[in-house]
Amino acid sequence: MTTIEIIGFTSAFLTTFSFLPQAIQVIKTRDTASLSLAMYSIFTLGVAGWLVYGLIKQDAAMIVANMVTFVLAGVILSIKLYNEFNQRSESKASAQSAVIDC
Repeated sequence: MTTIEIIGFTSAFLTTFSFLPQAIQVIKTRDTASLSLAMYSIFTLGVAGWLVYGLIKQDAAMIVANMVTFVLAGVILSIKLYNEFNQRSESKASAQSAVIDC
């Protein structure tokens, strides 16, 4: 392994696993209220693009890093979307209940 590859894999490891604490917290608490849906949507699509680019270039560091990041960001995004959908459903049900009660 060359020095450049070591730098690439080390950097990929650090940036990829920086998502692990956030993913663990979201999985444990299911709390996504302070997370931006737009940011995680755009970010996850961007990571998917980097993964495709890495596959085309056959760059192992880029492939592994973006594959792991895509999974972690995808989990966070999925929980965020689930929470957003449930929150809207509950708000709609509460509003309908309030109208019926009047």
